[in-house]
Amino acid sequence: MIDLPFFVDSLTTLARGIPLTLQLTAMSVLLGAVAALGLALMRVSGFAPLDLAARFYIVAFRGTPLLVQIYLIYFGLGQFPELRQSFLWPFLREAYWCAVLALALNTAAYGAEIIRGGLIGVPAGQIEAARAFGMSRFLAFRRIILPQAIRLMLPAYGNEAILMVKATALASTITLMEVTGIAAKLISQTYRPIEVFACAGVIYLAINFIVARAFLALQRATAWDRKPPALRNVESTRHA
Repeated sequence: MIDLPFFVDSLTTLARGIPLTLQLTAMSVLLGAVAALGLALMRVSGFAPLDLAARFYIVAFRGTPLLVQIYLIYFGLGQFPELRQSFLWPFLREAYWCAVLALALNTAAYGAEIIRGGLIGVPAGQIEAARAFGMSRFLAFRRIILPQAIRLMLPAYGNEAILMVKATALASTITLMEVTGIAAKLISQTYRPIEVFACAGVIYLAINFIVARAFLALQRATAWDRKPPALRNVESTRHA
């Protein structure tokens, strides 16, 4: 039998961790996307050393658990005296920034392959046409390649964003009180793990539903009509 009052109280308590969960997700996805774009460009650059360096990074971060990466950054960086004396230490000694860094580095490895897939998915004929019009490589990338690559990679990047929402739960292992961190504290007080974790699951489900709908709206907003204008005019006349 579900204890409805306790369920509601637990939802209210866990909701206090939603802002931190959203902050961790947004910061890691945004920073990770910037790093992923750089890695993807290194992969498609055709320059072997850059490609090899990007491959090594991607294999390293995709092949090791995110929890290990968080521990290495949070507990390991402080072992270097040079780092403790640098301007980065005021940030890296904070659990929040360590979690953001670990999440961003991790999602960058996955995002790089998503972006690379979008870049190589642009039809070669359109790139050749851009060059035939006299566009520079940068102009063709900005106006032809990148907009179409974004449309191609949005579905996969939406899945990656959802995975990052769930990955923020690991931040509770380094003392951050996001949804899972508050849930663990509440369980230690009430000894009712099933109800508390069920509430946490409901919250994560709601957040991921909103994220999925947001990316679906982006896909629709960036979609283009492939039909020629003359054909669209004929169909509009037919339906009028």
